[in-house]
Amino acid sequence: MVVLTDMLPGGYWDSGGVLHREFELGNMTGREEELLVRASGTETSSLVSAVLSRCVRRLGGISPVTEDVARHLLIADRQYLLLKLRQSTFGDVVRADLFCPWAECGRRISLEFSLADLPVQEATERAPVHTFTLSALASGEEDPALRAVSFRLPNGSDQEAVSGLLAENEAEALSRLLARAIQAIGPRSPANTDEVAALSPLAREEIEAEMERVAPKIELNMETACPECGRSFAVPFDLQRLFFGELRTDSELLYRQVHYLAYHYHWAEPEIMAMPRIKRQKYIELLAGEIERLNDGE
Repeated sequence: MVVLTDMLPGGYWDSGGVLHREFELGNMTGREEELLVRASGTETSSLVSAVLSRCVRRLGGISPVTEDVARHLLIADRQYLLLKLRQSTFGDVVRADLFCPWAECGRRISLEFSLADLPVQEATERAPVHTFTLSALASGEEDPALRAVSFRLPNGSDQEAVSGLLAENEAEALSRLLARAIQAIGPRSPANTDEVAALSPLAREEIEAEMERVAPKIELNMETACPECGRSFAVPFDLQRLFFGELRTDSELLYRQVHYLAYHYHWAEPEIMAMPRIKRQKYIELLAGEIERLNDGE
């Protein structure tokens, strides 16, 4: 069942050069929740691809949406789809406990905010490949033709490729991601890893700034203030880990719901697991009300 039709802030370019932005999103069912429970320990980028391929019913003229398509969506587009899935599964409100980062305080505080308030910025330019010219100072070349850089924006496949390295060496992981995204440097196409590694720090800075300028983005740093000391600070919000963590924490709830509905309605497990969480909960509430009425002798 389609629960939402919306537009991606970026978009997916197919092999024919067609941009697909409109999507239809369905609810997560018990099967997707179980997938995440069983995949505990799997890196989250691969799980995002698997979940999106199951829940995105249509993307532009593409249906069904395969894992390969989900894998090649822009990072911000994947975040946007996860954001919508989280809203339809748990609602808008996010609550978290954390410690004030100011050393003079350090007290435990509770944070609450709405996902609807997260700023979403659409891509300023849409193209499968972007080209711009490095400064002469950054490249060491006077000829503009030798300073031209072509790149595509990073996607889920890039995240998956570097995820194993990210925890060990973040700088190296980011370098590899950049090497995957850069398509050409001057007349050299495709650019190889050594050429990307040889870029000056200023050249990398200019390329990353241009990527940031044209890319869609979701602001995942929440500005808040400590209620104890009153000082402000930014809280980085990891949407993937929050969402998957919430679902894994509720793994026992999923199986209790299946047992409860099967016991009372005599439904088969596949029928119950095909229901989204909100529908399972509605039947459970109806059952609870009926059982209470019978117990009261009405």
